[in-house]
Amino acid sequence: MQDPREFPLRQYSADTVARYFRYRPWEVVWRALQILWWMGGFVLAMQFDHWLGQEEANKQVRATHLRQTLTHLGPTFIKVGQALSTRPDLIRKDFLNELTKLQDQLPPFPNPLARAIIEQELGLAPEEVYSTFSADPVAAASLGQVYKARLFSGEEVAVKVQRPNLLPSLCRDLFLMRWAAGWLGWFLPLNLGHDLTLIVDEFGIKLFEEIDYLNEGRNAERFATNFRDDPHVKVPEIYWRYSTQRVLTLEWINGFKLTDTERIKQAGLNSDELIEIGVTSGLRQLLEFGFFHADPHPGNLFAMPDGRMAYIDFGMMDQLSQETKETLVDSIVHLINKDYELLAADFVRLGFLTPDTQLTNIIPALDTVLGDALGAKVSEFNFKTTTDQFSELMYDYPFRVPAKFALIIRSLVTQEGLALSLNPDFKIVDIAYPYVSKRLLTGESPSLRRRLLEVLFKNGQFQWARLENMIAIARSDRNFDLLPTAGLGLRYLLSDEGNYLRREILLALTEDNRLHTEEVQRLWALVKDDISPTRLLGAAWEALADYSIDRAAAVVPVVADLRSAFQADPR
Repeated sequence: MQDPREFPLRQYSADTVARYFRYRPWEVVWRALQILWWMGGFVLAMQFDHWLGQEEANKQVRATHLRQTLTHLGPTFIKVGQALSTRPDLIRKDFLNELTKLQDQLPPFPNPLARAIIEQELGLAPEEVYSTFSADPVAAASLGQVYKARLFSGEEVAVKVQRPNLLPSLCRDLFLMRWAAGWLGWFLPLNLGHDLTLIVDEFGIKLFEEIDYLNEGRNAERFATNFRDDPHVKVPEIYWRYSTQRVLTLEWINGFKLTDTERIKQAGLNSDELIEIGVTSGLRQLLEFGFFHADPHPGNLFAMPDGRMAYIDFGMMDQLSQETKETLVDSIVHLINKDYELLAADFVRLGFLTPDTQLTNIIPALDTVLGDALGAKVSEFNFKTTTDQFSELMYDYPFRVPAKFALIIRSLVTQEGLALSLNPDFKIVDIAYPYVSKRLLTGESPSLRRRLLEVLFKNGQFQWARLENMIAIARSDRNFDLLPTAGLGLRYLLSDEGNYLRREILLALTEDNRLHTEEVQRLWALVKDDISPTRLLGAAWEALADYSIDRAAAVVPVVADLRSAFQADPR
């Protein structure tokens, strides 16, 4: 095949790929015959099972057969299998479980070829760039392989080298897939919500992003910037001088995979702390930054001897819009409130349901699945179980999984699985719920404050028990300090934006023609150990300092009254 450096495109374009292979029919025909041979064998085996009535007995055999077939067909089809492993709306459960085992494990390509690619890309032989360079790769995947090396300046580095002729072979497979999608898409009962050729194009765009190592380096630096204030998350440094689109030199991470529980124990690391770092950093990616690592499989997450967690391999990343992030928070709030009608509307906005879906038929199904999943206690929630139950709904109702959310679901299920390997009693909501509670309570943006109101008020009634529960759960996070949150709340109450909440709180305090002193006392008993009168008055005065002297003076009597109220409890 042609030298990959001379291939006519660096960003995916279906038209350019089609023009290129239109004049190379021999390449396309030979590859098509290979695909037909292997996929045809799988389809025939499935058909024989049907004819002989052995479909149920051979379910696991066929699932394994599919995984092996995709592996044999190479990088593009391995990536297809990984993408399908996140689509419970398309793939039946036994196939789904088997495809999750596709972890890019392939035999390495010859070392002389790797060395030649390095020299071709960097203009220097490996010995001229690195003072040491491992004789064999330390890891091999579908798109490339990794060597351990050392720069002449002394830094230990990992050197990723892309497989030879990868770009032309991926384009050839994408060309054939798109051609097949155009002919076969109308006959396949797939719940995609889009033309199948558009799905192939989206897959191609993501694949091209993943094989561009310069893009991966930029992703890593952006990810590192997002977590620059988090001492628990490590991102390897990129050495741009020794990196190109096909060779990436980055800092070597000395650590061990999260699945290596023995080494984690030997290093004296706290597995629960590692779990908390992983889950919290995952939630921050989704709900704060909107820029998330879409492939957090065990080979891409490392525990470091100093207790930090390192992320590697930033080829597969995705971005959420501000509107999508806010809708995600909405859906969490509506799930907490068990407002399934509003949750169904969120699913429409997120793309899980089409706008013309009759939601009246969906709401009881959501109640059945999610009501059982949440259980009597929030701690009983299990994300994998819920997604399994939800996948069964996909065959009875017009749900679909947008590609972006397929990556998110895969990310969350993988992180939960990794956490369970470290602690079999782990529940993802033990960390996720305090995080969301803290985010809502701090309410640093108007949209989050509005969502807090939705949680605290239901059908016009103030939910005292829910506020108690939220504060108690947020306080379970040892990094949560209630006083700054109280200060933010007071600033909000004094603002024009807080006018509605002031009225609602007054109504709540006198609801049902009685003063709700009992509820207020319970809240005070919950927080009094963390809040001394002096600190509380200080936080109140700081909040008042943001306003004019006249407005502050109008509220000072309230502060004086607070001082008197707390004299009985001088802590």
